[in-house]
Amino acid sequence: MTTFVLIPGAAADSRYWRPTADELGARGHDVVTPDLPCDDDSATLDDYADTVIKAVGVRTDVIVVAHSFGGFTAPLVCERVPVRRLVLLAGMVPAPGEPPGTWWTSTGWEAARREQDERDGRAPDDETALFFHDVPPHLAAEARRNVRDQSATPFADPWPLAKWPSTPTAFLLCRDDRFLPATFLRRVVRERLGIVPDEIDGGHNVALSRPQALADRLTAYLTDY
Repeated sequence: MTTFVLIPGAAADSRYWRPTADELGARGHDVVTPDLPCDDDSATLDDYADTVIKAVGVRTDVIVVAHSFGGFTAPLVCERVPVRRLVLLAGMVPAPGEPPGTWWTSTGWEAARREQDERDGRAPDDETALFFHDVPPHLAAEARRNVRDQSATPFADPWPLAKWPSTPTAFLLCRDDRFLPATFLRRVVRERLGIVPDEIDGGHNVALSRPQALADRLTAYLTDY
């Protein structure tokens, strides 16, 4: 049985994954949704990876899926336990030695976001339009209630890996993402991973807006080798 390990982004926990986890479970897969210590100011990225590895336990045949800021944690997991495939979902792609807090500037994200805001006609402080424009209102309301505090600690230290792990890696970007725009991510993925990303309709929180379609795409990676 394949185990999908679903790593959340910043200020989020396992509740974010519930609709997608239910879809994967209905397809007969094991699903692990660890809660990272994001509100603990003493916790580093290594501690985040420890949390995931502890949740995986002795499971084998593991696919790791990392959303957004989870992209900084997932490769650390892949360096320490056998992982069949790593899937970055609208993920931040770190570079060796890069502190996560500098990622925004080093990738050119600020300019890309400004351009996307102008295309969308979105006010800079309208986070609902940024993150939940295509999410059913009841799920968006629940997600906003479930937001956790996010410590700045893991954003400060250099990313510890000297190179990307040998784990086969795929990137699934969201075509309607307003936070990490698709045009921006296509460039970042090409420059940093040297691959062409796969694409799915939906915004940044596609695990909430299109869980069935996302589960279909994730299970397709079982045979895409």
